Amino acid sequence: MNAAPRVLAVIDELLASAGPDARGALWHLGEVGRELDANLVRLPAGAEVGEHQEDVLDVLLLVVAGGGSLRSGDGQALELGTSTLLWLPRGSRRSFAAGPDGLAYVTVHRRRPGLAIKASGSGAYEGGEGHAGGEGPCMLDRVCPGCGRLSDDPAPLFCSRCGEPFPER
Repeated sequence: MNAAPRVLAVIDELLASAGPDARGALWHLGEVGRELDANLVRLPAGAEVGEHQEDVLDVLLLVVAGGGSLRSGDGQALELGTSTLLWLPRGSRRSFAAGPDGLAYVTVHRRRPGLAIKASGSGAYEGGEGHAGGEGPCMLDRVCPGCGRLSDDPAPLFCSRCGEPFPER
């Protein structure tokens, strides 16, 4: 891995080349070995991102062009303009609406662990319907050493709550 600092993107150039009707991620951080994820997102005038919630990660959001508003889960409206910096704590609900000039913003957060196949939800592990009786399986190897959360993944690599790596098996 190359640990030397380098320019990854010039935001004004990315926005200019995308055009005013471009929507979605125009750029994302993709360097190997990174600990962060980052995206440049563009919403055209009047576009919206419906209410959603991030349960695992805190997110920093920096408005780099245009403006709009953020509505929090409790109904509070925050006006967004160029150079507005927001903290979106994990667990918070929010929706976005772009203003007449559109809205472009950069998000930065801890890198998510890779996606993994989860148990089918049959209840066999939880002792629910479908449990054959007897002693349940030991699940200590699925308890995060960082935050204590029990993973739904039978062979977790990273905790989906705090990102802590699980010990190698």
